[in-house]
Amino acid sequence: MTAHLKMDKPDHRHRLDHMAQGVIGQPLDRPEGPLKVTGTATYAHEWQVAGMCHGVLARASGIGPVIRSDAEVVLAMPGVLAVITDERLLRNPAQGTADAAPVQGTDIAAYVGQPVALVVAETFEQARHGAQRLGLIIDVDDMAVTDPETAVLETPKGKQHSQGNLAAAMANAAHSVDVTYRTPAHSSAAMEPHAAIAMWDGDMLTLRGSYQMLKYNRNELADSLGVSPENVRILSPYVGGGFGAKLGIAPEAVAAAIAAQKLGRPVAVALTRQQVFETTMRRSETRQRVRLSLDEGGQLTGIGHDAWVSNLPDESFSEPVTQATRFLYAGDNREIGHHIARVHRTCAGSVRAPGEAVGVTVLENAMDELAHVAGIDPVELRKRNIPDRDPETGKPFSSRRFAEALDRGAERFGWSERRAPGTRREGEWLIGIGMASAARVNALMESKARVTLNPDGRAVVETDMTDIGTGTYAILTQIAAEMLGLPVNQVSTSLGDTDFPSAAGSGGSWGAASSGTSVFLACENLRSQLAQRLDCAEADMTLKDGQAVFDNRVQSLSDILDGDSLTAEGHIEPGATSEAVRQATFGAYFAEVAVSAVTGETRVRRMLGVFSAGRILNAKTARSQFLGGMTFGVGMALTEELVHDPRDGHIVNHDLAEYHLAVNADVPQIEVEFLEERDDWASPLQAKGVGELGICGAAAAITNAIFNATNVRVRDYPATLDKIIAHL
Repeated sequence: MTAHLKMDKPDHRHRLDHMAQGVIGQPLDRPEGPLKVTGTATYAHEWQVAGMCHGVLARASGIGPVIRSDAEVVLAMPGVLAVITDERLLRNPAQGTADAAPVQGTDIAAYVGQPVALVVAETFEQARHGAQRLGLIIDVDDMAVTDPETAVLETPKGKQHSQGNLAAAMANAAHSVDVTYRTPAHSSAAMEPHAAIAMWDGDMLTLRGSYQMLKYNRNELADSLGVSPENVRILSPYVGGGFGAKLGIAPEAVAAAIAAQKLGRPVAVALTRQQVFETTMRRSETRQRVRLSLDEGGQLTGIGHDAWVSNLPDESFSEPVTQATRFLYAGDNREIGHHIARVHRTCAGSVRAPGEAVGVTVLENAMDELAHVAGIDPVELRKRNIPDRDPETGKPFSSRRFAEALDRGAERFGWSERRAPGTRREGEWLIGIGMASAARVNALMESKARVTLNPDGRAVVETDMTDIGTGTYAILTQIAAEMLGLPVNQVSTSLGDTDFPSAAGSGGSWGAASSGTSVFLACENLRSQLAQRLDCAEADMTLKDGQAVFDNRVQSLSDILDGDSLTAEGHIEPGATSEAVRQATFGAYFAEVAVSAVTGETRVRRMLGVFSAGRILNAKTARSQFLGGMTFGVGMALTEELVHDPRDGHIVNHDLAEYHLAVNADVPQIEVEFLEERDDWASPLQAKGVGELGICGAAAAITNAIFNATNVRVRDYPATLDKIIAHL
């Protein structure tokens, strides 16, 4: 049986609030946690497959036509089995959810580091040696543009917006700011490198890989190989982080599949850390100009936000920088601009919270500058300018506790003790506090799941949804346990297999609500089947601890099933609720920093985030997601910067030694608080996304605190000591 729902109207039932098991929202441990900490959760490259050989990608050292030499010499090397230059090899990863097929081809290198061949050998070391020995001569294209500042710009029509007269608003403003900020490119830098093992059985391909969006990845892989999706199975039960880099099928998967078919043997291809940096998605650098105008009463009269980003030719994705600017604050006169530079650098794509991670950050810096110019408290300025409705469309907000997040954060953090910039000092350390708002769009995506009640009363959840460290195993287990009245140890959840019903995938912060709703719908159907067996109304039946209570009687599920299994599939589709209202999540960050007056070094001393994001399905995993997002914010504010050589665009700092992620010593005690909320428009769970909200503006709280400490405004991220010390 299939329970199908198109989300065309809000669901006011709040069914999860009326179930009896009491596990929803609880901080339950991850069911797969013991497997991960004992090393028995098998990741993509850890499978030991009989007869498996290894491939290593050879990459272009320049931009232009590729001439390969020494293939015969490499083939004669010990252990080498093949040198593959198939034109089906990917130029760069697919974007993950786009309709466009991934770009293929190896004859012309579009960027330094592009895979242009695969060397396969009996061992990884032999394959690596062969890839290093393979001669790759690039007929360098001296006309290739690698600098976004000098590239020809595209200004796509659908990404611009104008209303009112911003120029007049700025001219007539009591206070205004017109500032330009820059953010560098970022790398996802997930702990687990990209890896794939491909095996063919006749026309059937099985690929073990590390990917986030399996229903899309299956189609992308099939399209790249020229086979039917029905002949492709992808297994990805455990993913060691993705953050967007594993949204789309990537070069190692296609290369492994081509090699395995050619050789008639399983082939494993794993990327080195340097290859991960060079061949997977980066977040685009941005240049952002923000214009804000304010009247005498502290009301915004105008907002302008122009963004310049970059990507390779032929890529449809561009960083949606201004996504939240369109609804976060009021202001009758508005201009949004979006400009794309086509450059020959590593492909730009989604990195955790594409758009808002950099866009809200810069907007919140500009709001802090405006508050300072106008002499208005930064929290108060934001509260005065919270719009009643979406200021561009007039749509109501589905739910929003933005003002409460600002107030609660200010109270808990001790915001009232904030001093004027540059006036608080402890020895050599200048102390300051800053704040910023958080905002992220919310979406529901099509998703399916199957739930089976076995004769012993235990439940099994199956979906191709992935868990990239977000807690999917825990959340789906909790939803099924709550709906079916089972202890969580009587529910097992299986993920990451395209043989299972196709889920929304892990991306865009839509995974939990979308895949969770499909499990919820399947369980509603199972409840109806149980009620039918009991000859009672489903609403009159209470399920708890493996028993059904109805008509003053109690009966175990195993007795009701009487040796049978019951199965149901849940299928959720987005509908009218996605367009009828503005759905978003909100919050506020507060940070305290100490800046050395001697060196300019910044240390974050404490940080707080208060968030409004619908129903929290698991307090522990949700808190973990917010901690991760805010840690991203610390890195973005102080250390992270992907550096490109201006001569040919290659990435200079392509490893974890030189790409400076925030580490334990950089991250203070972070506190997270959730505000109780239900969003009936979002899904029957009343839940919204949390995975990306934690980074959307977090860096601005830190750089605003640096200004409060030092009276120095850093407009070029990251705020490294050299950018501060020169102005102290």
